[in-house]
Amino acid sequence: MRTLSRLAQKNFKDAGALVRFHETLLFMRAYPQGAPILREAERILYAFVNRVRTLEDAGADLSPLDYVEVSGISGTSVEDTFSYSITRWLSVRHASQISVDWDALEDEYRLAATWPRFLPLLEEDSLVEANVPYLDWLHAAKGVSIKDIVWLVERFERLSISEKEKAELYESLKLYVRWELQNSRATRTRMKLPTRKIFYHREPLLRRSDISLEREFASPPIKLERLARVEGEKILELARETSTVRYRELYGFTHGDTARVLHASLGRGAEVFIMNVPPARRLPLRAYHAGLVFKNGVPVCYVEGLSIFERMEIGFNVYYTFREGESAWIYARLLKIFNQLLGVTAFSIDPYQLGHENEEGIESGAFWFYRKLGFRPTLAPITKLMEAEERKLQAHRSYRTPPKILRRLAAGHVILETPPAQSSAWDSFRIRNVGLAVQEEMAERFDGDALKMRRSTTESVARALGVKVEEWKGAEQTAFSDLALVLSLIPDLARWSEDEKRDVVKIVRAKAGSDEAKYLRLLQRHSRLREEFIKIGS
Repeated sequence: MRTLSRLAQKNFKDAGALVRFHETLLFMRAYPQGAPILREAERILYAFVNRVRTLEDAGADLSPLDYVEVSGISGTSVEDTFSYSITRWLSVRHASQISVDWDALEDEYRLAATWPRFLPLLEEDSLVEANVPYLDWLHAAKGVSIKDIVWLVERFERLSISEKEKAELYESLKLYVRWELQNSRATRTRMKLPTRKIFYHREPLLRRSDISLEREFASPPIKLERLARVEGEKILELARETSTVRYRELYGFTHGDTARVLHASLGRGAEVFIMNVPPARRLPLRAYHAGLVFKNGVPVCYVEGLSIFERMEIGFNVYYTFREGESAWIYARLLKIFNQLLGVTAFSIDPYQLGHENEEGIESGAFWFYRKLGFRPTLAPITKLMEAEERKLQAHRSYRTPPKILRRLAAGHVILETPPAQSSAWDSFRIRNVGLAVQEEMAERFDGDALKMRRSTTESVARALGVKVEEWKGAEQTAFSDLALVLSLIPDLARWSEDEKRDVVKIVRAKAGSDEAKYLRLLQRHSRLREEFIKIGS
């Protein structure tokens, strides 16, 4: 408290030092040792924008405030070529704070290909003239009462094309949108979920060595509740804000289903909100779930799960500021929830998460984070290398795996299997292999014609399963068309038993249902379909 009081009076003249002070305050807010410290940290953070403005007025170098690791501080801005969905959301929720950085426009000829859709007679200028004043055309059309980006988004929204086509058209422009954060609650400085009870850390934080996944999976179920739609929308708003100010965009946050947001208390002041996506936004084969974790109301990390049968590819990212804050314990609780909610028992980690073409993962020693929790490599050469490194670590406590070796360890997937998962069943499986097998079939049998392949496989699989897809609703037809591409690769599908066929039909319809958890549960019961998927994907 004495140190905080002294620092609260300090006039920072260096942006780097101010950033470190800010991140320390955020950590103390999420992991407070007592109520007085929490109150003082929040008091300083609430007025932090004044410190940034003071530095700016003094002409100090503010570039450390823009680093991606610490972006989102009050009084700063973020600027990027945001997706159409995020730009549209910003134009509704934060219209007064966003603008286009026209000086950063990389190719004005992209405007010539798009803007004539809503700027009459622009072709008269753009098709034959050099140095076309596109902004003059834009400003003449929109007037002075509305911002450029807001007017443009409204024009795209009125186009008589699909949402996907609108996104493709807008994103082809590569417009840099700047969000002036000011002192809004969307900043990392001020963002906090209302919390009834604070967990104070009066003892040392939990370490990775304190965590047992076996013990975690054997623990009692974690209570999950579904939020009302209005509450779900509030959480998704927070999720979009906390990602966007960090230059991240998570599919489940951008396109989450407000009617299917789940909440669970993890203990120790931590809580998670798990998002589904609506049928129109689902992946063709895997079930998608995302989660945002708050610690004492402060967003500290996110998780993303992509599941097929009992296998989940799981991505876990702790925000930079909180990486010393019981990450292993939070991760273990998330695995427990996904196992409980979705029935997944085999958790796979992509090489990127371990450090493959990702120096951040190498610097943090991500491979050993997962290995010490029980994950194992799926490739024999990496297993051999890992075992050699483990012998060195055991023989010499001061030994640290050099980056060169860490990069080799990160070259393949690692997996964790919990009962009743079958060891090694998913080692060689990659969902990408399934997609590539479909492409090869399209090249060989359909001359590379995707539409022709879809029509043919939909008809042949419908005959094999004995269903009239034309009588199904739209989302179910889309799900059938996607899954039929893979089902058509099963040579003896038509000879399956009636029960097996009927269960496949249930699976397809569940893919378009209200909750993808049912889709996964049905997949997990179909052993024959599972075997075929593993064969194709391996």
